[in-house]
Amino acid sequence: MPKWLRKSIVVMVTILTFGMVTPSQDFLHENQQSDKSPKKAIFADHQSENEIEEVEPYISKEAFISQMVKSAEQHSFDKFGMKIKPVIEEEFSEVILPNIEKAIEEVAVQYPQERLVNLKISETATAGLSERIFHIADETKNQDVIRFHVRRDNPPQQGHWFNFHYHTYYDQFQEHHNLGSIYWDKNTPPKWMS
Repeated sequence: MPKWLRKSIVVMVTILTFGMVTPSQDFLHENQQSDKSPKKAIFADHQSENEIEEVEPYISKEAFISQMVKSAEQHSFDKFGMKIKPVIEEEFSEVILPNIEKAIEEVAVQYPQERLVNLKISETATAGLSERIFHIADETKNQDVIRFHVRRDNPPQQGHWFNFHYHTYYDQFQEHHNLGSIYWDKNTPPKWMS
């Protein structure tokens, strides 16, 4: 089969299915090799398309935790904005971020490895006075699993503090799980993302 015809067929299938069906890498690889060798069957095992098992992608718990911690740090810095970030960035990285990592590890332990790919950061940081930094949600169930927040506290005669905490699905988001607090100043801090 001429190369131009094969490419035309792939383009036509792509256009007709609007990207819903794409050729597998094996199919493309075998067709590239067919120019150099005798014709090969697409399904070497003599399996029909219905018999081929789909391979689910997976991620190791360590890779999942690392990826989530990176995203957590980025979402947090986005929320802090350019006025708050320079003041608390170092203490956040040393005190709060390791505690966020522990909380994410606890979630990862409760999920089977093959289901970790379903957990995604669902929310972006919110501006103003809102507490939400980000949430991690199970996309297959369309529900949050863990919610990371930061609250502004102003105890009498003690100045302003940022209290970092999280809520989990396992207690219906009722309990505050403390991650730590960072002192701001006696003056009121600016709004988030400013």
